[in-house]
Amino acid sequence: MSDLYYAACCQTDFPCPADRSEIAERTRRMCEMVEQTIAGYEPFFDIRLLAFPEFAHAAPIYDRVAKLRDRLAVPIPNEHTDRYAEVAKRLGCFIQTGTFLEADPAYADVVFNTTCLIGPDGLLSKYRKANPWIPWELCASPHDLADYPDDPFPVVETEIGRLGVAVCYDWLFPETIRQIAFGGAEVIVRVSAYMDPWGATPPMDWWTLFNRARAVENTLYVVAVNQGARLAHYPPFSWPGGSMVVDCDGRILAQADPGPGEKIVVAPIDLPSLRAERERRSGHDMRAHLRSELHDYLQRPRLSPGTADRHPLTAEAIRDRIRRAKERTQGKRGPGT
Repeated sequence: MSDLYYAACCQTDFPCPADRSEIAERTRRMCEMVEQTIAGYEPFFDIRLLAFPEFAHAAPIYDRVAKLRDRLAVPIPNEHTDRYAEVAKRLGCFIQTGTFLEADPAYADVVFNTTCLIGPDGLLSKYRKANPWIPWELCASPHDLADYPDDPFPVVETEIGRLGVAVCYDWLFPETIRQIAFGGAEVIVRVSAYMDPWGATPPMDWWTLFNRARAVENTLYVVAVNQGARLAHYPPFSWPGGSMVVDCDGRILAQADPGPGEKIVVAPIDLPSLRAERERRSGHDMRAHLRSELHDYLQRPRLSPGTADRHPLTAEAIRDRIRRAKERTQGKRGPGT
């Protein structure tokens, strides 16, 4: 177990891909960034964990699931995850990939927004975004699939700690990050494409706000990497970067200057200190202090699953689900609302 190591947030600035044939060049550049980061910082730090942003391989730019599957979606594992695995084995590092649009043969009418954790021993986990950015994002959540067989919130025991991950909009749902924390995570990676105006610049710096809040309320490290693509690459959005690492007290240990472009920022992950804090504290331990029985709101349905008979997803169907969820939330407030 590595006691102290460094994590690297690796921002990208690629043009938005229109076809899966463009993914290989992105993978090549990101593997190159891994090698350059580890070699460049070697005199100073041991870089063991490297994270890349959401949509680093592909984004759900088409208005129908069938187009996404036809032009951009890939299975996992694939030739690109194999390439990351070779680099991770050779360099002894762990790579949290940018997201893929994933096509799983078990779900013929679905696309997932998926990131992979890859280490020296290969593919360790894949995480499918639990809260797609609806109504814009036509990707399915595990919540949408009846009898979903896998753990939606995998936490992996590694030599650099217990690692979890969640994607972009997931972080605006404290329940999602807390579920990962209660799964044992000590470090949670945020793989994001967080656009202006909700970036790292006041007065709407949601990026900074939620990264720090989730770290504090769960007593863990947050390694948050954000997309750095310019407006010309991903219209109509510009991506402000501002990638950061936050400790369990909400301190920003390092942050890339807000603004587009490829950037790498590194910061220490001190596992012994984190574990000592968790063991020592009797105050401000919001996990241990949680009065679970007092909060019943998760037992009340809000956004209904996009069940199998509602696939493939459409923007119209998603908007209808949102409308009905708003009625449940804003309407009657009695038991079962």
